[in-house]
Amino acid sequence: YEVFVSDMGKIKERYKDMLNNYGIEWEEGQHSPDKILDAEEIVKSPGIPDSAPIVVQATQKNIRIINEIEFAGRYTDAKMICITGSNGKTTTTSLIYHILKNANYNVGLAGNIGRSLALQIAEGCTYEYYVIELSSFQLDNMYDFHANIAVLLNITPDHLDRYDNDMEKYAESKMRITQNQEDSDAFIYWADDPIIQKELKKHGIKAQHCPFSIVSKKGMIGYIEQGQYTLETPMPFNMEQESLSLHGKHNMYNSLAAVIASRLAGVSDHKLKESLSDFEGVEHRLEYVARVRGVDYINDSKATNVNSCWYALQSMTQKTILILGGKDKGNDYTEIADLVREKCVGLIYMGLHNEKLHDFFDPFGLPVADVQSMQDAVDAAYRMAQKGEAVLLSPCCASFDLFKSYEDRGEQFKQCVRKL
Repeated sequence: YEVFVSDMGKIKERYKDMLNNYGIEWEEGQHSPDKILDAEEIVKSPGIPDSAPIVVQATQKNIRIINEIEFAGRYTDAKMICITGSNGKTTTTSLIYHILKNANYNVGLAGNIGRSLALQIAEGCTYEYYVIELSSFQLDNMYDFHANIAVLLNITPDHLDRYDNDMEKYAESKMRITQNQEDSDAFIYWADDPIIQKELKKHGIKAQHCPFSIVSKKGMIGYIEQGQYTLETPMPFNMEQESLSLHGKHNMYNSLAAVIASRLAGVSDHKLKESLSDFEGVEHRLEYVARVRGVDYINDSKATNVNSCWYALQSMTQKTILILGGKDKGNDYTEIADLVREKCVGLIYMGLHNEKLHDFFDPFGLPVADVQSMQDAVDAAYRMAQKGEAVLLSPCCASFDLFKSYEDRGEQFKQCVRKL
């Protein structure tokens, strides 16, 4: 292919070196329409919205626009285990990969986590399986790609600013994970999600349905009963809930989905139990950082929407100082209102524009602090928290007002806590 790379932002030096080594022409700080609009096909970064001027121009010229996963999928016969959902997808993806890797499968990790799928395939990786985390943005530009095993964990409001504040459009995006599936494929989903149930009626999904719930009921492939993780036929499996390394209600769903996917891939009982009991979890997701003067500090920077924060607060057993805020994506904080009243003893608003947080939470009568840096947030939490309490960074929002990414936000939090 004759390839041209265009980035409106700055390209990191290591990527410039890579492009130069492969003889690929590139530009940064601008988009050159004469070159871009001469393309037969555009591989677009998922973060760039369809409303971006250069994308609008390309669409008007009927240039095919796809994403990197769609492009890479043309050049591999590997079986694809694909995971999406508003919450829990990184943990579930990481857990499935850990299980398959531990079972000595020839498996790669890609998508929203791990290395670029296209790069791995281009460099000659010959994996039999790929475990791929997919965001709604990635699914939007996938057309012919085919998931052998598709996992849909949940659909709750997120990124609505990208979908015209239309929940229906966002749900449709998530359901694209089932497109092109055949009778021989599997679709794993949380049966208690009302939006998923509504969407199921609209989509004629050919794949084998593998619903799960945390309670035993008719039709469930997986569920929890009397403290046992249980899979039904044709792949019976039982494991004591207490033996799992992941705890918290949200991880019950994640683990059930991972167990079903791994079992469908043929992982044995022994390897499944071994991996479920030694998985260490995901960085920036309810990650314990330190205890300082009797106060626990928890990094949940990956909570970029309200539903993620709900799961985090629900898992807290101590009175909690909650650090939240950032780039609002059309958030409705009503979902966490009761848990904030029940569990929180203080709130720290961290962002450039905290008016919405003040309007919603100030009437609760809790102590609050406004900050615009992570150092100030941790200092405010240190002053506010009492021995036996916890400080939870679970922002509900994207990070891009003050930080490069949720990882950058979480790393800064850990660094500041460790200096206390």
